Amino acid sequence: MNYLRRRLSDSTFISNLPNGYMSDLQKPDLPQPPPPGPASGPPPVSPGQERKPIQPQPLGTGFFSSITSVVKQTAASAGLVEQTPVPASSKRHKLLLVIDEPQQDWAKLFRGKKLNGDYDIKVEQAEFGDISVVAHANGSCNVAVQVLQNENTVVRSFKPDFVLIRQHAYSMAENEDFRNLIIGLQYAGIPSINSLESIYNLCDKPWAFACLISTCKKLGQEKFPIIEQTFYPNYKEMVAMPAFPVVVKIGHAHSGVGKVKVENHTKFQDIASVVAITQTYSTCEPFIEAKYDIRIQKIGNDYKAYVRTSVSGNWKSNTGTAMVEQVAMTDRYKLWVDTCSEISGGLEICAVKAIHGKDGKDYITEVMGSSMPLVGGHQAEDQQLIADMVIAKMNHVMAQNPKRPTAIQPRKNALEKDAVVEVKHGPPQKGPPQGCLQYILDCNGVAVGPKLVQAN
Repeated sequence: MNYLRRRLSDSTFISNLPNGYMSDLQKPDLPQPPPPGPASGPPPVSPGQERKPIQPQPLGTGFFSSITSVVKQTAASAGLVEQTPVPASSKRHKLLLVIDEPQQDWAKLFRGKKLNGDYDIKVEQAEFGDISVVAHANGSCNVAVQVLQNENTVVRSFKPDFVLIRQHAYSMAENEDFRNLIIGLQYAGIPSINSLESIYNLCDKPWAFACLISTCKKLGQEKFPIIEQTFYPNYKEMVAMPAFPVVVKIGHAHSGVGKVKVENHTKFQDIASVVAITQTYSTCEPFIEAKYDIRIQKIGNDYKAYVRTSVSGNWKSNTGTAMVEQVAMTDRYKLWVDTCSEISGGLEICAVKAIHGKDGKDYITEVMGSSMPLVGGHQAEDQQLIADMVIAKMNHVMAQNPKRPTAIQPRKNALEKDAVVEVKHGPPQKGPPQGCLQYILDCNGVAVGPKLVQAN
């Protein structure tokens, strides 16, 4: 068979074939007659009946069928035989990648929705820990996702047209750093909500707080009251003693290494030694005795404000039992969230957190992006608002890039469907799949061959 493939790839050999031979290859193979039963034999022939001569088997059966199949496949790959086009219905969709926890089923929010009244929305949902990304400078991007199907872990590969990120990309406490995946999606230019640039910038809270400092300088402390905060890049700089009590936050990402209330100089020196072990940065801010926490969120043009009052009495107002209630939006709150929505090139989804102290003053402490948790009694409504925003922005992207390829683009030698490769039996594992057979895709998404990934 390999010999036939090599011969058919030779243009001289093809040119010497009889006229009409390649057109004969386009004819379908004749169906193979069913084999006789095990106990059946030749039919009885009566004495007055003549025996008919034995007819040769059609070319489409037996060994010659394999030869013909190889000839057809090789000729099709060489462009000598027209391939059957992929039905239009199989490519009329855009693929949305949602990065979120499995408890939130985003596919149901997009079921039946259309883009520009023509394209369906196919949703692929996974967590950061189950995703790998390979991106190329020409905009090609291949995302592999581990999923559980029929009690087996499989790997599904695809190219997303859009991405919605609802999960934190950087968590120090859980030792989860997926900023490399954000870089890969940005490398391929995949559009998203919020922008991938803003998602990367908000991974470290001190970086985001630096944006709040810049905003405070423009508007003034009265209109935009941020809390006083000191940043230490490492433990060596923790020599200047602040006014106590203070709150020291170690590794101030989404979930930092720790947050400690420090009452005096001795404890502050002890915390500096802990920071030395963690080998990360820290921040220090005055302790505010909170009356309640404030949270103002913005999803598109929808605004909501909530207050959270601690019931357990813990000095960490976000720890223990608390009561959350929605309050009226004020011009002051709207100014805060509208101003924060302009940082890092714009945030379609964002929230501002503040502390209302027992001294009657407000202190802005943090800004969150698209990965912000939804609170209160309107979570289903907020999810639908986010889905509507995604559809609107996907329509806008399609209008700006009408020639952008769809999620499944028919081409020669390409996988006509998303590659699904069985990995192994058992529950899904975190990290890259091991001991499995994967397809290797080139920069155009074309399968060039399998690759065996050995288990550790």
